[in-house]
Amino acid sequence: MMDTLFGDAAQRLFAQAYSTEVLHAIERGQSATAAWQAVEDSGFLDALLPEDAGGAGLRLADIVPLAQSAGRHAVGAPVIQTLLARAWLHHAGHQPPSGPIALAPFQVHHTTAGIQAHAVGAARVAQWVLAATPDGARLLPVAQAEIAPSGGHGSLDADLHWPPAVLPDSALLNIADVSLADLAAVAYAGLIAGALEQILALTIDYANQRTQFGKPIGRFQAVQQQISVLAEQVWAVRTAAQLAYQSPDWRPAPLLAALGKARASAAVTRAADIAHAVHGAIGVTAEYELQYCTRRLREWRRAAGGEPYWNARIGADALAASTSALDYVRKHLFAVIE
Repeated sequence: MMDTLFGDAAQRLFAQAYSTEVLHAIERGQSATAAWQAVEDSGFLDALLPEDAGGAGLRLADIVPLAQSAGRHAVGAPVIQTLLARAWLHHAGHQPPSGPIALAPFQVHHTTAGIQAHAVGAARVAQWVLAATPDGARLLPVAQAEIAPSGGHGSLDADLHWPPAVLPDSALLNIADVSLADLAAVAYAGLIAGALEQILALTIDYANQRTQFGKPIGRFQAVQQQISVLAEQVWAVRTAAQLAYQSPDWRPAPLLAALGKARASAAVTRAADIAHAVHGAIGVTAEYELQYCTRRLREWRRAAGGEPYWNARIGADALAASTSALDYVRKHLFAVIE
């Protein structure tokens, strides 16, 4: 019941705050302060904080509907990243700041020239970046960085450079048993799952409405077969994302996070290609919702590492284990779920 109530509330919030018009404005570089304020006011961002810290005291598994809803609406802000970052910061003994927080678990370099972070997801719409630098994690203000957009058309990603002068203001933070990479993997697994559900819904609706040779194209066997493949990918990723969020508290289980991100990223290309093949030219028009979802999906696929990276992590861990394959799955998968 809580999943339904939580999911329905998130759906209403994102549908109103991040409508198609707002997404257009964000990609043009316009501010969406009102949209983000609605997210702040909802209280969702403190869902994982304990009640004595003003949060809801929820577990990671409880926020799956929120992550999927954010993905379904291709929300133009790092909502799930911020939610996870706020929990991480609280448990690091640092007061979480207001404003959206992007995660930078990889491609962060610290030299005498300052800190350089490459392809930071949603950095263009963030106020802070929680970055894993070689000497420890840092919370860095986007306003003090030099920003260079990265990615393709409408991308919200950016390369950021902080000069040495601003670094003394950013304290080193660490929670040894929770990596920023695992946080990012969990965030993107949930977002991808939601966006895939949305492109499936759009594709089925279009196939039932678009007629050719006197009947909806959804009645043609070739189209039905492609939609079936798309549906298979969507439900596989939904299951993988739900596994990624299984945890007795707010902390992600590293191998489940890796599994969720690997499976989610692996589905993106095929699923997006099928959706566009069924839609034809209308799928890439600026006024149509599909292209928002598929562009975000392709960004999220590579964000925080694509499927080769996470599959390699799982494989290396399995090869290093001294147990059989079956015992390995029992130990690292079912133990967490139970």
